[in-house]
Amino acid sequence: MDICDCVSYINMASNKNEKNRETFNLPLDETKSTVKKTTNEALNEIPRYTKAVKEYQEETIQAMKDIAENFLESQKEVIRSMRTLWEPYNENVQNSYASYWVSPQSFTENYARAVSNITDSLIAATRFWNNILFASMDAWKNSMQHARDNTIEFSRLSTNVANTFENTARDNLRDFSREVERRSRRE
Repeated sequence: MDICDCVSYINMASNKNEKNRETFNLPLDETKSTVKKTTNEALNEIPRYTKAVKEYQEETIQAMKDIAENFLESQKEVIRSMRTLWEPYNENVQNSYASYWVSPQSFTENYARAVSNITDSLIAATRFWNNILFASMDAWKNSMQHARDNTIEFSRLSTNVANTFENTARDNLRDFSREVERRSRRE
């Protein structure tokens, strides 16, 4: 093998490497373009998702308000009915015993406090579940950030390894070419 053959071989290998590089880069570039298109479409959907979450929260809060108001109105009617029923009996008992625990006023106050506590508990439970929902969303956001960071680092490491292999192969090919050149000069 003489120098011309070696140089010709190296040129052919270089041309073939360039074609191979293009062959590999084209599908990767197309995939990159598809990923960009898909992520842009997902980004365009964010306002819709944000609106849906906002509407869900507003509907939940309005439903809790309606439930509480309806419950309070029904309890007002229950108290009114019981008070109307209870007053004649209570007057007799109060007149005879003057007992605080059976007075319609204390009964009404205690019942109203119980209803208020139930309503407060329902609202607190709704707030609690909304907080859990947001905490889950924050955790997901953090997980995605870590996944992104780790993927970027993994890609960087993979690129470094590939570059190291490329440089090593190039150095070996250069050393081989020099050795072939050196041998051909001896001959």
